Amino acid sequence: MVLLSSCSQPEVRFFERGNFPTKLSEWSLLFIESGELVSHEQAVPYDLKSALFTDYAHKFRTVYVPTDTGPAKTIAEGRFDLPVGSIITKTFYYLKSEGGLIKTRNEALDFGSKGLALDQVKLIETRLLVNTADGWVGLPYIWNEQGTDATLEVTGAQLSLKFADTGEQFSYAVPDFNQCQGCHIENLTAGAMAPIGFKSHHLDKPYPHLHKVESQLEHFQALRMIESTQVDIDGMVDYRDESQSIEDRTRSYLDINCGHCHNPTGPADTSGMFLTRTTKDPLRLGVCKAPVAAGQGTGGRPVGITPGMASESILLYRINSLDLGAMMPELGRSLVHIEGVALVEQWISAMSGSCES
Repeated sequence: MVLLSSCSQPEVRFFERGNFPTKLSEWSLLFIESGELVSHEQAVPYDLKSALFTDYAHKFRTVYVPTDTGPAKTIAEGRFDLPVGSIITKTFYYLKSEGGLIKTRNEALDFGSKGLALDQVKLIETRLLVNTADGWVGLPYIWNEQGTDATLEVTGAQLSLKFADTGEQFSYAVPDFNQCQGCHIENLTAGAMAPIGFKSHHLDKPYPHLHKVESQLEHFQALRMIESTQVDIDGMVDYRDESQSIEDRTRSYLDINCGHCHNPTGPADTSGMFLTRTTKDPLRLGVCKAPVAAGQGTGGRPVGITPGMASESILLYRINSLDLGAMMPELGRSLVHIEGVALVEQWISAMSGSCES
């Protein structure tokens, strides 16, 4: 089944809990046109200043906001109060090689005239974040081998993938329904919820909307999707940008990869280690901080971060581990992010001071 092969686009369809469709195509959010995967004209592509690592997969993101609602207001720490009916899509893909293999770890792909050129990419999964009348819901859809449609898999899946250039084989984990909820949706005060990642400080960057480079936030405001372009948290950078300081790059990396759990209201709040960009207290970052619970997760290291001694820091040990009882993040990867580990190692090694006192 092909999602769409004509110039016309049907209206975006919205479904409430208990009625979610089996096929991604039923939402009318993504289509195949002229050999490219493109978004609905009302679902705007966007990108993040610093992206979450997911086994070197690339992501094609879109956001849809119903036209009959007012623009979303900015709430605490740059979150947007997107109205009921809003849908965020994130399609994971790799560059394609011969024999169904994926080409390489880091090589990027320029978008085609509108979206992803399907002769160059292998589509893996599309995750939807849907704001229903009962709150946000995360839904994982897995693409078929032909790349023509994706099927809802509420129990998730393990997919065997292989890099063509190195021959390395790995198990790519598609999250189940509950894992989507836990990692991509955060609970706020008074029972309110918001999607993780779609925040002003993550979106504050240029992006080539159909090859017209402009500020994403200004573009969203011009479309009356958001009310304000104010960035509530300064200092976020692209952690891959070597022109930025090691401090800013590493703190941005930890924010997007760890901060969704390691914050005062996140699932890892009991650790007392908060890795968001806004954390100022070195102890809360883990500097000279003993773990709340000892065990294999420490790797025998005494504290979260030992200044100047990366090899003696629990943080570096855990992001460099593939042990299910130690690795961090716990979900979303089965490979070590070599470049991310090197960045954190450099950051810790450059720290002054000691934990002797």
